[in-house]
Amino acid sequence: MDQDELLTEALRLAIDPPGGVSVDALRELTRDDDAGQWDIATTAAHLGVNPHTLRYYERIGLVSVDRDTAGHRRYNAPAVRRLVFLTRMRTSGMPISDLLRYVGLVEGGGATVPERLEMLLEHRDTLRSQIAQLQLALAATEFKLATYKEAPRP
Repeated sequence: MDQDELLTEALRLAIDPPGGVSVDALRELTRDDDAGQWDIATTAAHLGVNPHTLRYYERIGLVSVDRDTAGHRRYNAPAVRRLVFLTRMRTSGMPISDLLRYVGLVEGGGATVPERLEMLLEHRDTLRSQIAQLQLALAATEFKLATYKEAPRP
């Protein structure tokens, strides 16, 4: 391959990497309200976090969790949906302070939708910028890999 072909292939791999995002990865944002309740271990495993994180989110007021008659946490569908969103936002770098502000706005009702929308638009713009920079770094890595594969071996 010539340099332009290597660059083009590197860019393609950076923009559409193997194993990209799927609808299934987001499905829990719309989890059915009739779905069963989960204990803390099941919820933590499902979200890919440890139970300590879930307890912390509850303690600081990011999520409200029901308890069974024995006092064990039971995560219903709305709690899981919120936790899916919160963990995705934390993964994307949103600070806890912003999450607290966002949850406070959600609990403030429909009148806060414009402010929530503005928060998420700003976060989206930040993510798009970060993704563009990461894609460029990935493309540079893919180019170097392709160059090394094409290079004559000693």
